[in-house]
Amino acid sequence: MVKPAESKAAKPAAKKGTRSAAETEKIRIALTARRDELQEEYDHTLTELAELQRDRLTDSAGDDQADTGTKTFEREQEITLANAILERITQVERALERLDEGSYGWCERCGNPIPVERLAAFPSATLCVSCKQLEERR
Repeated sequence: MVKPAESKAAKPAAKKGTRSAAETEKIRIALTARRDELQEEYDHTLTELAELQRDRLTDSAGDDQADTGTKTFEREQEITLANAILERITQVERALERLDEGSYGWCERCGNPIPVERLAAFPSATLCVSCKQLEERR
């Protein structure tokens, strides 16, 4: 039986070079644009979070429990949103790293190609459809 770590290292390396330089550059441009969009969204979310925190400190005099709870809920929602965006930025950056390594578009688990349709819908995908389904069943 082949260990997953061995198959990750061996299979993508054997399949490098199947994408043209123009295709690779097109993917890089799209991923970089997506990362920049997400970074802008993250920065905006942090600004909103800072405003909520500032409002909470200046406008909290006389708040009842419901007002305090609402403000806390809003702040927690913004924090959750910021963390989700940050995770997506990390995924796109990882996709750019895989593109540089030549392993972009190949499943990290089984080494098979990830369908173009999946990459079009989710450019930072690291697993083929079959492996992703197996992961979600666990």
